[in-house]
Amino acid sequence: MGATGSGKTTLLQHLNGLLKPTRGKIYIDNINILNSNASVDRVKKNIGIVFQFPEMQFFEESVFKDVAYGPRNLGLDSKEVLKRVKNSLQAVGLEYERYYNRSPFHLSSGEQRRLAIACILALDPELLILDEPTIGLDWLSSKKIENIIIDFHKKGRSVIFVTHDINFVSRIAEQIIILDHGRVVFDGRKELLFNNERILRKYDLPFPEIMAFMNKLKEHGIPVNNNIYTIDKAKEELNKILADEKYRKLVKNYLFLSA
Repeated sequence: MGATGSGKTTLLQHLNGLLKPTRGKIYIDNINILNSNASVDRVKKNIGIVFQFPEMQFFEESVFKDVAYGPRNLGLDSKEVLKRVKNSLQAVGLEYERYYNRSPFHLSSGEQRRLAIACILALDPELLILDEPTIGLDWLSSKKIENIIIDFHKKGRSVIFVTHDINFVSRIAEQIIILDHGRVVFDGRKELLFNNERILRKYDLPFPEIMAFMNKLKEHGIPVNNNIYTIDKAKEELNKILADEKYRKLVKNYLFLSA
């Protein structure tokens, strides 16, 4: 995370060699990816990057051909290519029979974002890099992207993403790095960040909406756990509080005043 111009996208583009640093080195799996050898090539093949504007990544006339392009370049046979296309589209929630023959340029923004991810998943990467994966998307489309990331991570693989969406971060991120003019100014678990109001204010980052809501309840004398970032956890906490008649009235009064 970080303000516009802090170096987020620039950093991402260094991780698979799209940009080369003027000084310093880049190590992934203890391999300096600026070297030129077979080990470096293997590491780069294990890194998939999805850019902020997915429509810029498409160049084929059909969804099938766009997703198949990467596997074909790997020299895979047609049977394996078809398998990877089907599996990748399924992984991002695009039904093969419905989408395979459609033009990538005639899809919605959310579908295009998911198709761009499918093109990368078809390469079977170990590391998925996403630049602003939810920008411009409605809540439902953002939730679908969130589920794709969670499912990918459950396979024991890593995801790095740049985003301005603090609520998206609060739901799925494990570790947060904040950049400021190319410098790392915070690197730690999200719990440490969201409990550090000074850092949030200094780098113009809001509290996640759920946490801000729980903070407001606490300010109004309702003894909730305000270290909560998700709707499900907030529901659990509120159900416990609402079981007490005294606090039920306080919550209702707060909600009435807020409305």
